Amino acid sequence: MKILIIRFSSMGDIVLTTPVIRLLRKKFPESEIHFCTKMAFKHLIESNSFIDKIYTLEDSLFLLIGQLRSEDYTYVIDLHKNIRSLIISIFLWKKTMRIRKYALQRYLYIQWKWDFLPKKRISDRFIDVLKTLEVYDDGQGLDYFIDKNYSLDTLPHTHKDGFIAMVIGGNYYTKKLPLDKIIELCKSISYPIILIGGKEEKSTGDLVAKNVGIEKVWNRCGAVSVNESADIIKKSKLVITNDTGMMHIASAFQKDIFVFWGGTSPKLGFEPYYGFANRNKSKNFIVSDLSCQPCSKFGTHNCPKKHFACMNLQNIEAVVKETVLVLEKKCNFTQN
Repeated sequence: MKILIIRFSSMGDIVLTTPVIRLLRKKFPESEIHFCTKMAFKHLIESNSFIDKIYTLEDSLFLLIGQLRSEDYTYVIDLHKNIRSLIISIFLWKKTMRIRKYALQRYLYIQWKWDFLPKKRISDRFIDVLKTLEVYDDGQGLDYFIDKNYSLDTLPHTHKDGFIAMVIGGNYYTKKLPLDKIIELCKSISYPIILIGGKEEKSTGDLVAKNVGIEKVWNRCGAVSVNESADIIKKSKLVITNDTGMMHIASAFQKDIFVFWGGTSPKLGFEPYYGFANRNKSKNFIVSDLSCQPCSKFGTHNCPKKHFACMNLQNIEAVVKETVLVLEKKCNFTQN
């Protein structure tokens, strides 16, 4: 038996598919499980021991289809459900199971705040696709595998006894905590912090470290790969993050997670996912009573209302209090 799973993007969504991969391996241990994604996201799953082969979409969809047709799959699991995955399944002409997206319900919630969305997180909805194959959830949550080559061996002496991983990156402006809020938070916590983000956040991270102190804040934005960032998260005592793919990697490691929600919302099904067999270790920070929140599913490049209240009004004092409580339990920390 050969099974093809399709999910082209993005980082968080691909990590959220990992229970499907594991459950198929458990149900069909002798099968071949292949995964199809974009080349840009291959690194997220290339160390996943439950996957036998990875196919990537680069320039030519039909070149990819030709490669996939040679495999003669038994089943196709379409966890993306867009025009490209539809074309692939048509040309493969195999039994296909697809995710239900609830696009209308999502639109009504974002535009009018009419909540007809299913009370299920996206990973649960991915798993529901497998019911036709009599595959059911094991409750173990997400998986993330890091090759030993990406291990973080060197830490500043100030961070060797423990640190907070703070993810300041994000694909869109309305998902990012503003600079002044990051600085306020870092100044208010008397515990070592490592900043994580892409090249776009390097200058922001440098400003935070300069204002707070390089002894406390180690800026790794743009300096490490995704898997090296994942290793930082794995070794942290607490993860403070925006709504990003790194948030889902943190939940795969069963970390305590604090999430700032700006233009997006956990009600859309993308909050940290631990599986029903594990304790929920996340806390959402959302500015209440904003009629404009959420303004989008993925975030936008500017605030439609121009005030960006969903992030500018975040209560940093409340975050600090919760941070101290977590650290007190995990490492006998006392706030100065």
